[in-house]
Amino acid sequence: MYKVNLPQDLREAAVIERRRNRELQRQSRIFNAKVRTIGLDIETLDKQVEDRKRQEELEKAREDAYDADRIRHDKIVAMLDQRQAQDCLKLNQALVDFRERHQQPESRREFDLNDPQALKKDKPARVSDDDPRLGPSSLQKLDGEDLNNKARTKYQVQQAKKWLIEQMNDRNRAKADQEFAVLFFVVTVGIFIKTEPQQLLLQCSKQKGGCTRIQEGNLKKAAETAERQRLETQQDNDDNFSEIHNNLTGDFLTENPAVASSAFGPHRVIPDRWKGMSPGQLEEIRKIQEKQRQENEILREQERQRQAEWDKQLMLTDRAGMILNREAERMAARCRQEQDEYNRQLAQEHKAQKEYLEKNVFTNIPTAHYYTQFNTTSR
Repeated sequence: MYKVNLPQDLREAAVIERRRNRELQRQSRIFNAKVRTIGLDIETLDKQVEDRKRQEELEKAREDAYDADRIRHDKIVAMLDQRQAQDCLKLNQALVDFRERHQQPESRREFDLNDPQALKKDKPARVSDDDPRLGPSSLQKLDGEDLNNKARTKYQVQQAKKWLIEQMNDRNRAKADQEFAVLFFVVTVGIFIKTEPQQLLLQCSKQKGGCTRIQEGNLKKAAETAERQRLETQQDNDDNFSEIHNNLTGDFLTENPAVASSAFGPHRVIPDRWKGMSPGQLEEIRKIQEKQRQENEILREQERQRQAEWDKQLMLTDRAGMILNREAERMAARCRQEQDEYNRQLAQEHKAQKEYLEKNVFTNIPTAHYYTQFNTTSR
């Protein structure tokens, strides 16, 4: 028979080539010491994977528990912070309300010195000449500086003018009297020379009567003048005594507290007249101070109780945190102990398996011919 060159089947050649390449790739994987793994315990590896997954689940559950505890603690801390902020806000609001009710600037003792409207509210330094504020130390009313200065000056001018006219009239009258006396003397001497003694006597008697009337008139005027001066002196003495009596019994020397009362309110005083507080006012102030001290003591006691409550809450929170930390540490220690026990048991099993393989399975020592049959094929 003759050999016939039949055409090669391309599909079958492709399949054979593909098998050959796959075999070469398999040999490269199997014969490579870095890739090849011989004698693996699949069940143990699967068990380790399951244990690892279980451990991860436990870790995740513990982390979730820690997260839940942390969220709960954060909420508790937020609530405590919010409560503390509300308490501080209420305390500050109460303090502001107390200051608005009981500590207004108008109620201060020195508000009169710092009042911005003091000049608008204050009375003028002098209202009238009879103003009770015009004491000796006020320096607001001196001689010749009263409000009736113009009228008094006018009256004084008129009085001086009247006195001057009276003096002029007295001088003219005295001059006329002197001229009349000279003339009378001259006439009398002439008559005395020319007339008879009877007529001279008659004329002298008449002259004597006229002189008597003039003298009586002068005496009467002198008496009126003396009486007027006596009345003026008495009036001046009475005024002086009245002024001395008024000063002795006045509000300045007797230190009348009503003089220091201000017209702008019962709690206001006039600084330049104020002589100090009375025992009743001092006692009232001491009572108010004692009341304020008691209120402050109550507020401090409330603050101490509130602070003690906060300290107690913080102590409880710290204690709860310590308990949770200890519980977490105990859980972690228990997990580590279980892991160590499991690793110890696994090591013992591996050791027992190795001893079993060395003593019971691998009892026949292979020769060099035994190793020549390997690495010839991948199957």
